[in-house]
Amino acid sequence: MSIELSARRADPGTVDAPLLIVALGPDAVVDGALRGLDAAVSGALGRSLIRRDFRGGRDESLHLAGGTTGPQRVLLVGLGKGASPLDAIRRAATLGGRTARRMGAGSVAFWSPALDARGVEVAAIGLAAGSWEFTETKTAPPADERRAPLASATILVDDEKAGAEGIRSGRALANGYALAKRLGMMPGNLCTPDYLAETARDIAGRHGMKATVLGRAEMEREKMGSFLSVAQGTPQDPKLIVLEHRGGKEGEAPVALVGKGLCFDSGGISIKPAQGMEWMKFDMCGAAGVLGALEAIGELKLPINVVGFVGATTNMPSGTAVKPGDVVQAMNGKYIEIINTDAEGRLVLADVLSYAARFKPAAVIDAATLTGACVIALGHTATGVFGDETLVDEVLAAGKRSGEPGWPLPLWEDYKDLIKSDVADVKNSGGRPAGSITAAMFLKEFIGDYPWVHLDIAGTAYAESDLVILPKGPTGTPVGTFFEFVRGRVS
Repeated sequence: MSIELSARRADPGTVDAPLLIVALGPDAVVDGALRGLDAAVSGALGRSLIRRDFRGGRDESLHLAGGTTGPQRVLLVGLGKGASPLDAIRRAATLGGRTARRMGAGSVAFWSPALDARGVEVAAIGLAAGSWEFTETKTAPPADERRAPLASATILVDDEKAGAEGIRSGRALANGYALAKRLGMMPGNLCTPDYLAETARDIAGRHGMKATVLGRAEMEREKMGSFLSVAQGTPQDPKLIVLEHRGGKEGEAPVALVGKGLCFDSGGISIKPAQGMEWMKFDMCGAAGVLGALEAIGELKLPINVVGFVGATTNMPSGTAVKPGDVVQAMNGKYIEIINTDAEGRLVLADVLSYAARFKPAAVIDAATLTGACVIALGHTATGVFGDETLVDEVLAAGKRSGEPGWPLPLWEDYKDLIKSDVADVKNSGGRPAGSITAAMFLKEFIGDYPWVHLDIAGTAYAESDLVILPKGPTGTPVGTFFEFVRGRVS
């Protein structure tokens, strides 16, 4: 169930809500709109600030009982200091929404000082993120143990026009994130290449887009030997999914978004260790990011041409699986020596990136949970960003605006020596040194005549532990980066 989001002009002290979330910084004082709220809670807000019971630090919270009128309960959430104001609001709203969901509040109001349209947008995204949970494959608890889901949130504003604008874009992005996280959280036996294709068709049907799906036979005709080598160990039909949003001028070069869609990655013959292999259902988070971004772009009807590409399959060991040492030919004619069958995402993307060239894109951004090496380099905080320098700067700025920070890594020609093959044009693994860089260098071999950036989201697409504001599981990255890049190109 998606959360209902709205904005209206109201005094936080008089709003009738089961829970009022108030996001405040370290220097908060009781003045302006807070005077009425302080009176409604019999001075508890002012006393808490004076006594330093609440100091406004990041992720700090304090629960106050409501009065006889106005909000029934008040949750103070700290904005902290040092982060950008929008990042702080998004984080506080997410933490507030998550707390409200655990409490079973049902509906909330949210207030923070001087929210403009962008502030409302990020607050809406945060509240929706906090309300999100995956229950589709869980049995409901007994009726007397259930808590009401967080079904609605109202953001309190001074300017209702700005509020409506922020809600419109915030709702679209929240829906995009929710779609991406749902796909990521689904187990691999349910979120199959066929399911991703049906999801793309559903998006196309609702938003007036064009969806094209190529299966194994069509890819054989296109001579996509690199992609198909990954799929040859599974009976499931691989899918190359193309989703076209034509919101711009006819004939205008589109932005291309490309996502790795390994619905499950066992490693193939180079099989992964058993411990933690269940996390490999998240190897399709790049694809989920493409679909989530197109969901938001389509809902807002952005006036720009965008084409999304998803390469979807599973990587399984079997009697027909590709073997270490095999040589295959990619769509662009290059021969690849497969050193490690667990370096499969780049084999899929090689042909998808080649295929994207026929759309003559203005720019191509691909996202993939590609390498463990990127997690070692950047942890779970930043996405690795590679590619054309000018476009990298544009993508980094989009990531910063979306709260999905990236960090640039080099693609110097010296690294190419690590993926030279004795029997083919290139090999698919350069070993442990500079693993995320050599993976990007491999992709570069299949780039057409277009500007290109690669996002390695292995450390940021999902979390194996609770992140305070988000539960373990999919984060929704790179939906925001994709969306902000596209929105930034709308003239």
